[in-house]
Amino acid sequence: MADVGVRAARVDDVAAVTATQIRAWKAGYRPFLPEGPLEQMTGPSAEKLWARQWEEAVLTPPTPRHRLLVAVETDDPLTSLASGPGGGAQQVVGLASHGPAEDPDLDPSAEAELLTLLVDPGHVRRGHGSRLLNATVDHLREDGFTTVVTWVFAEDDAMLGFFGSAGWAPDEAERVLEMGRPIRMIRLATDIA
Repeated sequence: MADVGVRAARVDDVAAVTATQIRAWKAGYRPFLPEGPLEQMTGPSAEKLWARQWEEAVLTPPTPRHRLLVAVETDDPLTSLASGPGGGAQQVVGLASHGPAEDPDLDPSAEAELLTLLVDPGHVRRGHGSRLLNATVDHLREDGFTTVVTWVFAEDDAMLGFFGSAGWAPDEAERVLEMGRPIRMIRLATDIA
């Protein structure tokens, strides 16, 4: 059995964070995003861009209230002889990033935004998303935020269901992205005070 947890991302996690993001997007967004835009978001040139952005997020976040967290699984040292002393090897299996809200109708001193919450497709339904969400909320409370928002594709039933089960609800804000066809996003919010 693997040990699991959430911790702050480190520079040596950037490649795994980027790969997790690409795999999660390809698996999760394929049912409702057009193929061309999805390929642009997940192709080799985009992957290099994401890696640079994640490295910046770790090394020079825009503010002290911006964080990148990773969900990890550690192999059971009893079944992983190659791990050597001190336990098994840690594997990044999910990520969450957050910071002060940037939407013009929100107050960044009290309202935060969950910018990203992704779990590697090979590790879903193991509680990693919930652990990442709980750790994010803990950090945001410590930083004095009272509300959190996130943007979700309106057709992403899995994410809508996940957030809905955690008490998030639409706050009536919407945006439409032009991706070969209009793609609607809705903003979800929850009170963490």
